[in-house]
Amino acid sequence: MSAAADPARLERRLGLSDAVVLGLGSMLGAGVFAAFGPAAAVAGSGLLLALVLAAVVAYCNATASAQLAARYPESGGTYVYAGRRLGPVWGFLAGWGFVVGKTASCAAMALTLGAYAWPEHPVPVAVAAVVVLTGVNYLGVTKTARVTRVLVALTLVTLAGVIAAGLGGGQASTSHLTEWFPHGLTGITQAAALLFFAFAGYARIATLGEEVRDPARTIPRAVPLALLMVVVIYAAVGLVALLAVGPRTLAEATAPLATAARSGGLDFLAVVVRVGGAVASAGVLLSLMAGIGRTGLAMARDRELPGWLAAVHPRHRVPHRAELLLGALVLVIVLVAEVRGAIGFSSFAVLVYYALANAAAFTLPGRQRRWLRPLTVLGFAGCLLLAVTLPPSSVLAGGCVLLVGLLGRFLTTALRRRSATTP
Repeated sequence: MSAAADPARLERRLGLSDAVVLGLGSMLGAGVFAAFGPAAAVAGSGLLLALVLAAVVAYCNATASAQLAARYPESGGTYVYAGRRLGPVWGFLAGWGFVVGKTASCAAMALTLGAYAWPEHPVPVAVAAVVVLTGVNYLGVTKTARVTRVLVALTLVTLAGVIAAGLGGGQASTSHLTEWFPHGLTGITQAAALLFFAFAGYARIATLGEEVRDPARTIPRAVPLALLMVVVIYAAVGLVALLAVGPRTLAEATAPLATAARSGGLDFLAVVVRVGGAVASAGVLLSLMAGIGRTGLAMARDRELPGWLAAVHPRHRVPHRAELLLGALVLVIVLVAEVRGAIGFSSFAVLVYYALANAAAFTLPGRQRRWLRPLTVLGFAGCLLLAVTLPPSSVLAGGCVLLVGLLGRFLTTALRRRSATTP
């Protein structure tokens, strides 16, 4: 039976451009509008070095994810890959890390949207955004791709405005590039871990393996292409922001890029940047929520999450119950958390997820092993290094949540076995 005829399967509707746009939508916004402030606080101008480190680790992870997604073109991402290559426990840990980490990312993006759109009252705006975008995802992935394409275009225009205001406002100076190592090398690695939060969106492409046309060809091309485009954009915007206001001002700002745009003679562009920041965060939130829903679908199919989450809407062809539950959870986090804490927690969980992706890719057979295996070793080590150098609160909270998930799985599995053997 074909995927289109099977009511339990998703439909392959997305081509290369759609996959790249969804990847861009997942990454653009998170780094430049949210993570630069926390990164500047721990690395100063060294955030540029941290950006390079984060990009290297992200490239290794992207390569591993693309090879795995081409071999296993199913929804679920590293949950599926680690489960197939390393075993079900590791697959669960990857899936659980993705779901909890990206749920925190959704909250961070919703709060960032609120901070840019209405700084005095960010939470009501964040709540409204979660409700609206949950509805968009509920209506289907094709609509998601179309909306994301518009959001990405608006984000690129906004970032061009940031660069114009930062360089043309008359305040840009190399004298602002100070404090390259305020906390030593640990500050650089910690900033890289926070900035990694900005790159993690390329997994969005891999989680759509069941909905991409010709996934063995499309996914390996879309992942590195989207990542390269984002690295170039982040480097340009980060450098301009530092030249315009310096690392201390960036670290203290709730809307860093709006602050950079407001610093010089073209300060009228700050309003445009605030609107663009809200739009970019909406694009990231939209793509992230769709990706989490697909991973939840895959885990529910395997009974790693409640089976009722595996339902696919008969008309819209989306995991509608998983999407609605996710929206409710994000709303709760938005009401109790703050942006920087959500970013740290998310970074830890997602770095664990990608460490497992690299471990799974290391086991792949074939001619590509000679160049793939060194990259996966580098990616695995890089993920662990960045994870353990995050703020202790993020490491402790992330580790506890991952352990709780594993304990819950162990207890559930034990109860199922007992029930199966009880006459």
